[in-house]
Amino acid sequence: MGKPITQNGLNAAKERLSILKSEYETLPEAIAEAREKGDLKENAEYHAARERQGMLNALISKLESDIASCEVIDPSKLKTDIVTFGKSVTVKDKTIDKILTYKILGEIESDISKNEITIITPVAKGLLGKKVGDIVTIKVPAGDKVFEVLEITC
Repeated sequence: MGKPITQNGLNAAKERLSILKSEYETLPEAIAEAREKGDLKENAEYHAARERQGMLNALISKLESDIASCEVIDPSKLKTDIVTFGKSVTVKDKTIDKILTYKILGEIESDISKNEITIITPVAKGLLGKKVGDIVTIKVPAGDKVFEVLEITC
């Protein structure tokens, strides 16, 4: 089984890949223009373009590999009464008395700034399979967290 991803996540990754490839295709022209400006040893534009080319090449290769290793999963077809991939889960962090909502997604589609966590994080692993009302203690780098599952949505 491949790494889980939603269809939306896969579509976004393919779009990101397309954008990176488009930028990569423009670099040979930028490198050629910079090369025409003289001595390559002191040509900052040339070195910046070459460095960007190398970085883009690495990003493209990594993203292509990630996409190839993914398996699209439709969260709406998974159980609705337990925490699973693609679900949003609202929990009460009893450690700090705060209510938080996390969406559990695949590695290449999660965005912590939107409270989307990757399925391989300790928090996601600890919440998977739990039901509303369950209380779970999860070891995180900052210490133990105690969560009560309040709500699960798709």
